[in-house]
Amino acid sequence: MVEPELIKKAQNGDREALVQVLREIETHIYRTAYYILGNEHDAMDAAQEALIKVYSKIHLYEEKALFKTWTQRIVTNVCIDKFRKKKPNVSIEEHEMVLKDNQDVEKEILSTFVAKDIEEAIAKLPEHHRMVVVLRYLQDFSYNEISTSLDLPLNTVKSYLFRARQQLQKLLHEYQKGGVQG
Repeated sequence: MVEPELIKKAQNGDREALVQVLREIETHIYRTAYYILGNEHDAMDAAQEALIKVYSKIHLYEEKALFKTWTQRIVTNVCIDKFRKKKPNVSIEEHEMVLKDNQDVEKEILSTFVAKDIEEAIAKLPEHHRMVVVLRYLQDFSYNEISTSLDLPLNTVKSYLFRARQQLQKLLHEYQKGGVQG
């Protein structure tokens, strides 16, 4: 969490404070972009674009909203723009598996496959469902924060999450049975 004093300094032109703010938010920005767009290349582009927007618009930030909500809204909007420009490639890149000391190898492999199945299932969700899932479960946003970030009514957020959970449950059940194809 970025300290309010640091944000104020950045808004008042303190370059070092601005750099520190950007460093503190870059991981969260990238993570959101990755889960929305589904691949590393597009996520890096979106994160960079979002950080530039935060850099150039930090003076517009008002304390009535949480800073993390404000920045997540920026990255979400950047991702939406990317969806509009081109249909994203939602294939999930292969994950490298790092095994420690040969202990619990089977558990580690199972965990990796489950994580990959979850990522693939999230990538198959419609854009609006994917965004609320990413913000809620990967970024730990409250329903109100999601509502503010995406500029959606609270009940719409709840409805999207409900439908997304249903879709994920169905997709993961199909994965478990081996029934989902590309």
